Amino acid sequence: MLNLNAVWDKVFPKDESVQHKKVSFRNHFGIELAAEMFWPKDGDRFPAIAISGPFGAVKEQSSGLYAQEFARRGFLAIAFDPSFTGESGGEPRYMNSPDINVEDFQSAIDYLSNLDNVDHEKISIIGICGWGGMALQTACIDTRIKTTVAVTMYDMSRISGNGYFDSEDKEESRYQARVAINNQRTIDFRNGTYKLGGGVVDDPTDMPWFVKQYYDYYKTPRGYHPRSLNSNGGWNVTAGTSLMNTRLFHYASEIRSAVLVVHGEKAHSLYFGQDAFKLLRGDNKEFLLVKDATHCDLYDGGTNHDKIPFHQIETFIREHL
Repeated sequence: MLNLNAVWDKVFPKDESVQHKKVSFRNHFGIELAAEMFWPKDGDRFPAIAISGPFGAVKEQSSGLYAQEFARRGFLAIAFDPSFTGESGGEPRYMNSPDINVEDFQSAIDYLSNLDNVDHEKISIIGICGWGGMALQTACIDTRIKTTVAVTMYDMSRISGNGYFDSEDKEESRYQARVAINNQRTIDFRNGTYKLGGGVVDDPTDMPWFVKQYYDYYKTPRGYHPRSLNSNGGWNVTAGTSLMNTRLFHYASEIRSAVLVVHGEKAHSLYFGQDAFKLLRGDNKEFLLVKDATHCDLYDGGTNHDKIPFHQIETFIREHL
């Protein structure tokens, strides 16, 4: 049984116009997931949205902000912590798996599909950053989803195997990465602990411009949270083993439900969204390019909190419910 914190400890202010509570549910691997639920004060049956991301973040950050906003717009929305992270269960901590993470999204849909105040024919999902890729992968398998929205998405399998901007897309680079990660597995087993890889850097002075943007979100009062991997010690060094050996989106062309890919025109990650969108088929697929927005602007709206195109996302979802 999870011990969920009842204190409002989000990085965004509480909107008193909607209702809120903590909930939990189990996935098919037996892991109990923690979620924030937001829903309107008026009404008794709502369309629903399951939300997660960014990769290495917690529900008290971007996903919770999105959930609260969509509750304000008439949806019942849950933002959940993935397995092994945040307030969710799963041992060892700070691990990830594309298989388990897709199951996390599916278990959220299981949960929503059994709530009396949810219209079970009107369930959508939103994934942010690396969870945008997980959302798209979930849409490949789960036919209950009416609409999928991938926001400022990363293809975590691609970056794990190829590096940023595919700069390490060669056999020798992958081999050396495998050597290092497997050597660390030997050490971790011997020590009985898992070495952390480190979250966002503490001093971004000499880092690339996009790392400075991550710092500005995760390591400052704007987005810092004590349970966030990116704000603190990061993933286990060996956590990316499955992602290195996996490629997402093999069946993306077979997604029949509606998909909206949202990306900032100034995001370093734009190529992930553009390339994933090329795989999609059908007239119910759209790409929304957000003018002047960077990757992290779509986490919380940026400096002026106005960069997230909530109206366009809501319009797309409602058109395809």
